[in-house]
Amino acid sequence: MRNNYQSEGKSQKRYYFTRKKYCLFCKEKIKFIDYKDFRTLGNYILETGKILPARVSGTCGYHQKQLTKAIKRARHMGLLKFVEPRRG
Repeated sequence: MRNNYQSEGKSQKRYYFTRKKYCLFCKEKIKFIDYKDFRTLGNYILETGKILPARVSGTCGYHQKQLTKAIKRARHMGLLKFVEPRRG
């Protein structure tokens, strides 16, 4: 019995197409991420309250650092929750 990855003794790797991630803040030419814009910041927070990493969200390093600071400031000001309540 053969695996899907092997055919006639040769191993074949399956390659998947992944779209290149890009920074939305660079695209819209945003220089400073404001902590008061909690609706935008909410898109970069998981349901558990964790901040999305740059490799997942696609933000550049410059904007990721600003995003992290803005989310933390918004949490301390009470605009965002630290942890979302459990569902279920």
